[in-house]
Amino acid sequence: GFDAILVPGGFGKRGVEGKIKAIAFARENKIPYLGICLGMQLAVVEYARHVAGLTKANSTEFDLATPEPMIALITEWVGADGAVQSRSSASDLGGTMRLGAQRCQVKPGTKAFEIYGPEVYERHRHRYEVNNQLKDRVAKAGLVIASETPNESLVEMVELPASVHPWFMAVQFHPEFTSTPRKGHPLFESYIQAALAYKASRGSAALAGTQQQGVAA
Repeated sequence: GFDAILVPGGFGKRGVEGKIKAIAFARENKIPYLGICLGMQLAVVEYARHVAGLTKANSTEFDLATPEPMIALITEWVGADGAVQSRSSASDLGGTMRLGAQRCQVKPGTKAFEIYGPEVYERHRHRYEVNNQLKDRVAKAGLVIASETPNESLVEMVELPASVHPWFMAVQFHPEFTSTPRKGHPLFESYIQAALAYKASRGSAALAGTQQQGVAA
């Protein structure tokens, strides 16, 4: 009965496995899906477990001993000003966050490119990232990495190709920070349009089924 599914940002492990099941349901049933921050990380974990063969994939936020840390605390990255920044598990929680806006290139030919154009400039508020040592595993299995920070260091956006799913996107940043009631964010607009299209297709399918039943009767 759902026209679309969204998993937003969050912290902590409560409800995580249920969110992963919701993401799998959206992916397998071709229901429009949008993941934001944690919603992107869990989308990558779900895909790793059920498609890429990394059956024990998890985030070190929830399981430090996971043998397949698909999501992990990155200790070093390049900030928006080009300077190298570092953090560790012993750092103050606020100090370990990647905060603020960062400009990144978007891969041509993707849904993200249709929405944003050649670059994305969005704000962040999170600690954990897609593990660079494992990201190629999900990419080779079909998950499209649509945008990364400069020098291809941190994953910003992932999606499924249109040939596999009509609208499945997840972003590490927070588009809601720049969306207002008077000027809706283009990512949300695209998501809502996908939900409306999915609802219309379900209505058409139901009508066709009713007509077939009528003919049979």
